[in-house]
Amino acid sequence: MVVAAEHLAYWLRFQSFMRDYGNWMNVELRQYAGHMALGTLSLLLALGWQGIYHRSTLLRSRWIASRIARAVLIWTLGFLSFTLALKLQPSISRVYVALNGACALLFLLGWRWFFDSFLHSKGRIESLQQRTLFVGWNEDARRLWQTLSEDRAHAFNLVGWVDASGWRDQNQPPDGVPFVGYLEDIQRVIARHEVDMIIVADLPREQLIELANLCEREMIQFKLAPSVFRIFVSGLSLETIAGMPVLGVNRLPLDSTLNVLAKRGLDIVGALVGLVISVPLMAIFGTLVYLESPGPVFYRQRRWGMNGVSFDIIKIRSMKLNAEKSGAQWCTQDDPRRLRVGAFMRRWNIDEIPQFWNVLKGEMSLVGPRPERPELISGFKHQVPHYNARHAAKPGMTGWAQVKGLRGDTDLAERIKCDLWYLENWSLMLDIQIMFLTFFNRNNAY
Repeated sequence: MVVAAEHLAYWLRFQSFMRDYGNWMNVELRQYAGHMALGTLSLLLALGWQGIYHRSTLLRSRWIASRIARAVLIWTLGFLSFTLALKLQPSISRVYVALNGACALLFLLGWRWFFDSFLHSKGRIESLQQRTLFVGWNEDARRLWQTLSEDRAHAFNLVGWVDASGWRDQNQPPDGVPFVGYLEDIQRVIARHEVDMIIVADLPREQLIELANLCEREMIQFKLAPSVFRIFVSGLSLETIAGMPVLGVNRLPLDSTLNVLAKRGLDIVGALVGLVISVPLMAIFGTLVYLESPGPVFYRQRRWGMNGVSFDIIKIRSMKLNAEKSGAQWCTQDDPRRLRVGAFMRRWNIDEIPQFWNVLKGEMSLVGPRPERPELISGFKHQVPHYNARHAAKPGMTGWAQVKGLRGDTDLAERIKCDLWYLENWSLMLDIQIMFLTFFNRNNAY
């Protein structure tokens, strides 16, 4: 696919109508053969660096697609910079490199789509799925079982659970989780069910060591459900302090300076474009608001930002004057405080348009957890576990929870779960996906 992309990019740049742009009329394929060979090798190395060729990831099509996109983007910028810096001859065409990256991304994703369909066909997927056995049971095991059961890649075949306590009337899982035996019979259970991976939820230290040694002998993956760490699990890492191994939450995607700069760049470009496009809309709806309810058109409200630093969010006023004279409260369906034009604006998120200015100032991001009122947060942080963890990033005009329909007076625990998932799995492609979905998902927008 990479070689095919190289040749298509060459044809488009030097053989199609594009050759008329610039002095590229007489470039022959053999002259670019060295560039193409170097480009092919370096792109394959970039793909391998992203880890897409491990057997355990073959079924994870969405994860692989995101890694391919990242590898191609990094390769395009890196290859262009490298060839220009070394002034290789013949000189490299910037348009050719851009076309090469675009063609490679298209071809690789297309090939992976066919390959993924092949792998998921009956008779093949079973050999790639990891047959997973749970040892012991607790709340962490329940959540992990549910997560693996809902895995869209179907990368796991959940065998069942083994009772580690010796009596099944304590910490029993629901009926949908098969019981396959007791810890004393673990070797027979492993052999009978051809287990590939064991996840320990609850086990004393002595038995834990014995089970880990058994897994090592039988070449079975040994995993521990993180009962201590309930948030940012993907950021867990092992580090050494004074020669002692210590497990802890280390880095999240947005802890990386490069990722922060990339996200800020997207915010600046998006905010500038959004402000330019939305000026006519703000003028129209601002006039309609003033005609229905004379008074200030724009509404400022104190919100909590990143690391608990408060700022004033800007909206087009969608409610009557003094709508919150009795205190802060969420808007509900058919809320009598809304203006007629305000109901329409809130339905289509038009009242949020001025927040492009907050994004440009750096107080908000285009995508992130939605900012809340300080007076509401003072109660939430005591009532909802891990609530303040969402303030590890800039708040957003839209977010993963919003496109899932979790906005306004909805389940706070689910909203926090979505916000934390976003922080753990952030990527530029995810931000773009969320912005796109915002236009189509308006559930609970009132």
